[in-house]
Amino acid sequence: MTEDTPAPAGAEAVYVYAVCRAEEPPVLAGPSGVTCESPLRALAVGPALTAVVQTVRAADFTDEAWQARLADEPELERYARAHHDVVCAVADRYPTVPLPLATLYHDEQRARASLVRESQRFHAALERTAGHSEWGVKVYVADAPGRRAAEAAPQRPSSGAGRAYLDRKRGLRDRREQQRTDGLRIAEVVDAGVSGLATASRRLPPHGARVPDERRTQVLNATYLVAEDRAAELARLAQSLREGTGAQVELSGPWVPYSFVGEV
Repeated sequence: MTEDTPAPAGAEAVYVYAVCRAEEPPVLAGPSGVTCESPLRALAVGPALTAVVQTVRAADFTDEAWQARLADEPELERYARAHHDVVCAVADRYPTVPLPLATLYHDEQRARASLVRESQRFHAALERTAGHSEWGVKVYVADAPGRRAAEAAPQRPSSGAGRAYLDRKRGLRDRREQQRTDGLRIAEVVDAGVSGLATASRRLPPHGARVPDERRTQVLNATYLVAEDRAAELARLAQSLREGTGAQVELSGPWVPYSFVGEV
């Protein structure tokens, strides 16, 4: 959605954080946004739709500026946090569609025109996510004792122990395969349980086969769209799944439903 045409030197641009459903201009007290040089303000973009925007210096958002920022992790984190803080402040009060970091337009007229063209998609996203929050669920299973022992054991067989060595290797392989099968089964059980409570869900790739420096393997990395009035029910379900599967079920949230607003 961000425009790519270069802006003249010294020009200003309009930074768009989110679009919300508000019958009246939203209250924007709280975070300052990505710059302290101008306040956050509301921009009407259609019936009951309002964008939260801010005037910024276009030079701060050129390709060169962003390349430098990407190489400066603290500075990039500062911008991302400032963007997220505004989105969260708006979402605390109104049904909200968050826009990607650094969604920028040359001027207010172009911003409004582009957002108006997308108004149908915004309305659809708001219908889907209003009254809901996003929750993350990660599931880990402990490594089998046989795996830990094998990692600590010598890797070469002693003289005359070739058959026993091969048997141990075969047993280790079988235990690993059984652990993998058990982990996949647990992941499906947890996902089915939480999906039954959620309005929508997304399975994400696990964060690597194993967690570095830990004796556990991640078997599920997923996010769920859950009605706000079912948050306590979700917490109880997570505890029940921990007890029922013996796995580590980590629940995080509630978050603004970034994963369920679609491509906007």
